[in-house]
Amino acid sequence: MHSALSPALHALSQGLVQLRADALTVAAFSAQARAQEALLAALPPRYGEVWLGLLDRLESSALFSEESCSFSQSALLDNLEAWLQKAGEKLNA
Repeated sequence: MHSALSPALHALSQGLVQLRADALTVAAFSAQARAQEALLAALPPRYGEVWLGLLDRLESSALFSEESCSFSQSALLDNLEAWLQKAGEKLNA
């Protein structure tokens, strides 16, 4: 694995845990996630497209209540978690 990127994946995973626990705002998590340019650069371009798309939807969902949003924030968090797992696997390959 790109050992220099392990802390970035770990930090994002921890940020996601904090976001789920309402200990971190969507805006703070999104800022942290968007700052991981080295991580995204180390992955195939499609990973970055998916990650940024998920973040865009997460930010949009934060503007509305769960009921009025066209997608579930909890489902988005699940997708972000799955992305982190797949990115870790890709970097380990």
